[in-house]
Amino acid sequence: MTNSLNVAKFGGTSVGNYSAIKNCARIVINNPNTRIMVVSAASGVTNHLVTLANASLSNDEISDIVEKIRVIEFSILNELKYKQEVEDKLFTLLDNVNALARHEEINFRDDLKDELLSLGERMSSLLVAAVLREMDCNAVNFDIRKTMRTDSVFTAASPDLSEVGRLSQQLIAPIIQDSVIVTQGFVGADENGQTTTLGRGGSDFTAALLAEALSAETCEIWTDVIGVYTTDPRITDKARPLPELSFEEAAEMATFGAKVLHPATIEPALRKNVKVFVGSSKEPENGGTWIVKDCESRPSCRAVTRRRDQVLVTVKTPKMMYAQGFLEKVFSIIAKHKLSVDLITTSEIAISFTLDNPPNTISQKMNQDTLEELSSICEVSVDQDLDVVTVVGNNMHSEAGVSSRIFSAISDFNLRMICFGANVHNLSFVVAENDSDNIVRALHSSLFE
Repeated sequence: MTNSLNVAKFGGTSVGNYSAIKNCARIVINNPNTRIMVVSAASGVTNHLVTLANASLSNDEISDIVEKIRVIEFSILNELKYKQEVEDKLFTLLDNVNALARHEEINFRDDLKDELLSLGERMSSLLVAAVLREMDCNAVNFDIRKTMRTDSVFTAASPDLSEVGRLSQQLIAPIIQDSVIVTQGFVGADENGQTTTLGRGGSDFTAALLAEALSAETCEIWTDVIGVYTTDPRITDKARPLPELSFEEAAEMATFGAKVLHPATIEPALRKNVKVFVGSSKEPENGGTWIVKDCESRPSCRAVTRRRDQVLVTVKTPKMMYAQGFLEKVFSIIAKHKLSVDLITTSEIAISFTLDNPPNTISQKMNQDTLEELSSICEVSVDQDLDVVTVVGNNMHSEAGVSSRIFSAISDFNLRMICFGANVHNLSFVVAENDSDNIVRALHSSLFE
């Protein structure tokens, strides 16, 4: 495959209505190197599908939510010049939504949940491809389940990289010589052909995996903001977009709360040195952020991020003193429940670490199961209502004056835990969620204004 290939991903707000989709279509048509377009579900649809998959609903409540989804999809369909071309397929997908939502086991079987959740992206790609064809672009709606081979861990599947690469070369590479492929983000299939999903935000990951599999030169992530900012612009209006980031900086920012990027996106790009661009589909002329291997500048402080919904778990036992194997037991339990720890500190008889704990999610349930098991081997305490605020940069541990500047900016706040990253790119604080807005503003003011 030619190295000039570009893979472009468009988020839910970018494909939320007919006029927004036309904006995306123009972006694709204006770049002849864009041969693959990865789309999310139309804005609002995934939330409705998540409710249908996880909530105990009456028949009337199900009908009401299915109708809301139908309204979103039909608002796009009815704008099409040749809607009869895709009408029947859309009806079939909506019928599948209705049938799965009423399945008696939908709340208890993750395979059924994934089948239902995939339908948002499948409807979206059908309609987006139709809009492109109306604009004289030879667009093909491609079922990503043919190539995105995953394991069978439903709702959080992991891709089989060698199979994704082999199947992409076999099934996608020949088509993109003459056509633009419009396909689904977030969705995959296991070796038995059962539909899987890559977890929330997995559309970015899909785009990066396809870029890696086809040795693309670039991967564009089109969203509703102009690139990656120095901090969340909803916290302070002084935040500004960054022209460039290194892969390492972007990975740290994504891991510690920058919502513009899915954390897993950076790994495939880094493996094949695929340049990643983040920009706004509403304002493509305003540029965005390039994420590259080698940045022109590597400042000691690049950005401030916040990760919400954290719990701080402390496990303690007198047996830990001079004992071997206790850490191994603790982390084998965490690994068994497929949880990842971001921050950790230790003392002679205790370990404290953070876990993601978004309400009403599978990770919250796994956290509860993990804590119960840990309680069988040690004393466990949990602090809730916490956020992690992180300063991301370069060589932070060795640049003179950086740490003192950071700590003086937030000297008025209580810090529950302080963690210098094992690499040179981050310094993180666990703080009360009620303080995190003000801490981010104070750090941003001191470091970037």
